[in-house]
Amino acid sequence: MAQQKPGEPRSLRTSVKGPLMFSAFWAVLAFVAVLIFASGGSAKAPRFDLAFTGAGIAFIVTLVMAAMFSMSYKGNDEHLGKGSGINLSSRKPASGPGGYPPRPGSEAPGTNPDGTAGDDFR
Repeated sequence: MAQQKPGEPRSLRTSVKGPLMFSAFWAVLAFVAVLIFASGGSAKAPRFDLAFTGAGIAFIVTLVMAAMFSMSYKGNDEHLGKGSGINLSSRKPASGPGGYPPRPGSEAPGTNPDGTAGDDFR
């Protein structure tokens, strides 16, 4: 809110219209669903009392949830979007057994330190 300038419209995250429209949508949907399903068939009278109760509950619950989600919002730090250099190259590194690079000084048995095959089996 400190970044808001007077006279400019608020962003979608800080505006009141978004959560109210979201809650109103779910309230209307709950109203219609309860009105249809609570009446118990077309021969019986529609239950407007239950439909208004369901719409009110849906409106309040979704409005509280939207408020809690908007309060818990925290933007990412700028350095997180820059990339850390991990997995930026498509080139596969030289790897040893198991996908790990070979350790320095670890030669296969029966080879000389220069990597050539030898007869010295100690």
